Amino acid sequence: MAGMELRPIGVISSPFREKGEAPHQGRFSAAESVIEVFPEFAEGLLDVAHHERILVLYWCDRSRRDVLTAIPPHARERREHGVFATRSPERPNPIALCLVDLLAVEGNRLAVRGLDALDGSPLLDIKPFSRDLDCPDNEGSLASSGRQNRGRW
Repeated sequence: MAGMELRPIGVISSPFREKGEAPHQGRFSAAESVIEVFPEFAEGLLDVAHHERILVLYWCDRSRRDVLTAIPPHARERREHGVFATRSPERPNPIALCLVDLLAVEGNRLAVRGLDALDGSPLLDIKPFSRDLDCPDNEGSLASSGRQNRGRW
């Protein structure tokens, strides 16, 4: 497999300086953060202000990459799960995905609420949130597409 190149498109300024300060999920926080998109990528923000919510992908640069199990903080059973069955930031490729409220856009800076990133985290991508695409109902679910047996393999 050929190598991959991933480069940040911006940086996140948040009130969370240390791991223990950030919420386990951004939706549990009313804290506001600022996302600064680097000038060479600012054109990509065209029309982003039309969205009330956006998905923010960022790199958890202070996370361990050698961890393969985690205990989810809100799980009913306090036991280890594989990291791919959790939202733990400690994982081989510590990419985080967070749904945030977009409060304002000024040039290449976005004010958001509900982001769980640590201050200085590298921004990887921004995508618009679409309820129709990101929250399918029964008619748009995988079950209605014929994939009903989760133990297929």
